[in-house]
Amino acid sequence: MIMDTTRYASLLGRLLIGLPFVFTGVGKLASYGATTAYIASAGLPVPPAAYAIAVLVELGGGLLLIAGYQARSVALALAVFSLATAAVFHGNFADQNQMIHFLKNVMMAGGLLQIVAFGAGALSLDARLSRDGDVLPGAVPAR
Repeated sequence: MIMDTTRYASLLGRLLIGLPFVFTGVGKLASYGATTAYIASAGLPVPPAAYAIAVLVELGGGLLLIAGYQARSVALALAVFSLATAAVFHGNFADQNQMIHFLKNVMMAGGLLQIVAFGAGALSLDARLSRDGDVLPGAVPAR
């Protein structure tokens, strides 16, 4: 029974961490102008390129994480992205809302680093491909 719970817990964890990235990526697709203006207001160079990177990381990374494909690499990229966006966009601790967003990004990075450390779990494409004979770096085979 415990093993079954663990199997589903890792899937649920990937889903709960991945979905917010997917939702924000889709939201950025629907608001190009506002998003690039926000990026420019933070002083980042080439806002259209930063926009494209953000959508790719959030939407693509979120979907890959949920599927559990190359989960350790994807989780590391999302953790770095979360910490970078915390520092660039949410560093005004005089604004309590920004401090909450900063801490939320740090917490997300912590959860993502757990995936980096322990892998995607048994119910993932990484584990499935590993069972089928393909060797994936960082994949955790099913037990």
